[in-house]
Order: sequence, then structure tokens, then C-alpha cells
Amino acid sequence: MMSKNFRRAGAAMFVAALTAASLVACSSEQAPQGGGDEGGGSAAASDTIVLGFSQVGAESGWRAANTKSIQDTLTQENGFDLKFSDAQQKQENQIQAIRSYIQQQVDVIAFSPVVETGWDAVLEEAKAAGIPVILTDRAVDSEDDTLYESFIGSDFVEEGKRAGEWAVEQYDGEGYKAVELQGTTGAAPMIDRQQGFADAIAGSDIEMIDSQTGNFTRTEGKQVMEGFLQKYDDIDLVFAHNDDMGLGAIEAIEAAGKVPGKDIKIITVDGVKDGMQALADGKINYIVECNPLLGPDLAEIAKKVVAGEAVEKRIVTQDEAFDQEAAKAALPDRQY
Repeated sequence: MMSKNFRRAGAAMFVAALTAASLVACSSEQAPQGGGDEGGGSAAASDTIVLGFSQVGAESGWRAANTKSIQDTLTQENGFDLKFSDAQQKQENQIQAIRSYIQQQVDVIAFSPVVETGWDAVLEEAKAAGIPVILTDRAVDSEDDTLYESFIGSDFVEEGKRAGEWAVEQYDGEGYKAVELQGTTGAAPMIDRQQGFADAIAGSDIEMIDSQTGNFTRTEGKQVMEGFLQKYDDIDLVFAHNDDMGLGAIEAIEAAGKVPGKDIKIITVDGVKDGMQALADGKINYIVECNPLLGPDLAEIAKKVVAGEAVEKRIVTQDEAFDQEAAKAALPDRQY
């Protein structure tokens, strides 16, 4: 690992060589938020890590908890100067933010990718500038894994698999017709959770009759479920890739005069408070957790990377799963 001073000198030479077009593109982005001087690492104290973080957006309760964990952990008191930007679920906004962080010569860049593909060019720019990159929550699809130091997050395939295995355990032999509320098209959790669930129900008599994206939002989850209910009169099971879409599905099911959790069973992923409350109330039947509290892990890895220490390429967070009784027991102490 290069020293910070040496790396910053290299970064300055790289920044000076950026094209005018790139500078114009970056100047139009939403200004990253955060404490400290906007000049980035060069203006911070030598023992403070300047970290630029680009968040997907604020599409769900899970994402809000994830953002809070990062902002509450990467503080001045903990040795960080956090530069934070919200991509509003647009890849182009994240790319602009990352390029802005490169210009500011931050010590570390971290982000949760909106989608899996299309990152090589900007990550190569960060690598050329000597700025390490850490992925959180979502992975990128790249043949060059030297473009990032580490990926911290859940095993999305395993989440989908656990959801599907529970469905088979509970409902195989009943001839259930299922529909799926997908996450954002092209996003790692959408791709992996769909795969895991499909693999788990293969060989059972649970039939997936339709699958559409609800973009991880409650509003779109409700809209898609309304469409499913108009199209099919024999839906037995909903698999939603996150709690918010499942909560939207509950609204649509109730509006259609059916009872969620009874007439139509619901399985979701996340484990945020609203989802857990719906599970405790019997409106959701099963939730596979996806822990959003990644701030402490990100802080630890960032410190190691800056210090030149070796880090694991893949860090898998520990997730649980909940039925109704487990949700009731967990809710009083739930942090998100």
C-alpha cells in the first residue's frame, strides 16, 4: 500500500490530466454532503480518513437504516471525514459522484452500486488515482477484481434460497401459484434473490406464474401487485425481494378484499421494523433478514486499507430469518 502523501501526489497528477469533458460532466452533479473542507483529504488532518460514499438512494426503510448506520459510524469522533451523496437510484449520478471524489483526492471511495454492470471505466480512474474502493451491500460485475479492495454485504442468493426453502417446507404439495415482486432490474440483490428462490422451489409443485419489478419501493410494489390481482384470480403466494414491496402488496391485497397472510401468503427479504411488525401481525408469513447496519464493517475495512493492511475480498454479513413468533420476540429490541 502506498503512503497517503505519495498516493495523493499521484492523484494530483491524474486529476490534472482529466479531460475537459469529464470536468464539465462532474460539475453538474449534486454536491456531495459531509463535514470538513470540500477540498477532501489534502485539507484534513493527517490522522483523519476522508471517505467519499455514494448511496443508491432512499427507496426503502432498509436503505434509510443503511444510510443512518454509515453516517452514525463514519464520524469525526471515529476518525473520519465523510463525504456523502445520494444517487437517487441513477447510475450516472453515482459515476459523477465517484469522479468528484477522485477530484477531491479522498482517501477511500465506497459505494453501493445501483446496478451490477458499467463500472469498469470509473473504477479504473479511481485505481489510476491511487484511491482504494470498497463496495457495500451490492456487488459489481467486473472481470477485474483489482478495481476494488473488498465487498461487504449479504449473500443475496442465499437469502432467496432460504425464502424458497421455507416456502417448499410449508406449501409444497398444495399446488400453490406464486408471483414475484422483483427489485430494481439489473441490481445484484434482484438477480441473486430471484435465482436463489427459483433454485429452491425447483422440483416442488410451487409454480411461479409471473414476475415483475417493483424497484424495491412500496408504491411500485403495490402497483405491480394490483396488476397481478387483476390478471390472476388464483394467486396463493407472493415472494417480494424486500419488505417495502411486500408492504405495498399487502395494501393491494386488502384493497382487493382478500386477507394478506391467509388468503395470499407473503414472503419477503430485509427485516425492517415495518416488515417485522406486519409479520408479527400475521400479514407477512416469513422474512429473511438482510442486515443494513454496515457502518461498523465499512469503518473497520477503510482503516485497514488506508493502513496498508490486507483485507478479505468478500465479507459476508450474518443474517437471520423470522416467522411470526420470532418477529414478536425480536421487535422490542429491533434497531432498524
